[in-house]
Amino acid sequence: MSHYNRKDHFWVKAKGEGYRSRAAYKLIQLQKQHKIFREGDRVVDLGCSPGGWIQVIVKEIGPGGKVVGLDRTYLNPLPAANVSFVQGDIYSEHARQEIIDHLNGLADVITSDMAPDLSGVRFRDHHLSCELVIAGLDFCEEILRQGGTFLAKAFEGEELGDLYSNLRQRFKNVKRVTPEASRKGSSEFYFLARGFRLH
Repeated sequence: MSHYNRKDHFWVKAKGEGYRSRAAYKLIQLQKQHKIFREGDRVVDLGCSPGGWIQVIVKEIGPGGKVVGLDRTYLNPLPAANVSFVQGDIYSEHARQEIIDHLNGLADVITSDMAPDLSGVRFRDHHLSCELVIAGLDFCEEILRQGGTFLAKAFEGEELGDLYSNLRQRFKNVKRVTPEASRKGSSEFYFLARGFRLH
C-alpha cells in the first residue's frame, strides 16, 4: 500500500525556517501566484491550527492588518499583536460571533484549510470536505465585505460541479488552484473565489 512521507522536503524546510507546518508553503506559493493578501487586510483563517497559515498571513498583511483564526484544536499563541484565536467549530453560531467580535469589521479575505476527519472512504471524505466549503461560504455571508476573497480547500469528487455553481452565484470569479507543496498523490486543491457579491 502506498503512503506519503510526512517528513518530506517541505516538512524539513518548515522546521528549518520556523513555520509551524509544511502547509505554510502552500499558502506562500498561492500568495506569490495570485496575490491573495494585501497590506492592512482583515483576514479570517478557518481551520488554522497549528498556525502555519497565520504566520504567512501576518507577514503579508503587516502590523496594520488583523487576522482571526478558528479551530477546534487549541492554537499555541503566536507572537503578533494583531492575531486573535477562537477555539470552536465553524458550525457554532457562538464561535462565529466571537470571530466577528474579534475582527471588529468586515473581512477582506477568508481562508479555509479545513479538512474533515478522514475515514479513508473517498466519497464520504469528499462529501464532508464539500460541506466544510459550504460552511465557509455561509460564513462569508456574515462577515466578508463586498468584493472580498474566499480561498477554500476541497477534495476531488462527484459534488464539485454543484459546489462550483454555489460559489459562482456569490463570487465574480472562481477558479481551481493547486500549490506545488500539496502532497504528491493528494486529491486536494483549492477554490480561489474573488469578487464577493453581497445580496
